[in-house]
Amino acid sequence: MDEQQILQRIHALVDEEHELRSQSASAGPEQHTRLTHLEETLDQCWDLLRRRRGRRDAGMDPDDAEAAPVSQVENYLQ
Repeated sequence: MDEQQILQRIHALVDEEHELRSQSASAGPEQHTRLTHLEETLDQCWDLLRRRRGRRDAGMDPDDAEAAPVSQVENYLQ
């Protein structure tokens, strides 16, 4: 996945997240589960984008960057 594809994916996920959040008053367990999944996937996408850019800035091939598992991305220290 190249950077343009990652950014398109991020925008699609954000649009879906906003749509679900606008319906939060009537949200059921399925929507809460979907929101959690969207948040995790967004974190993975942003992380992959940073990894690709870091590799490119270091003179390495950005196509060798791989998405980190959700368990890793969600446990980064802030």
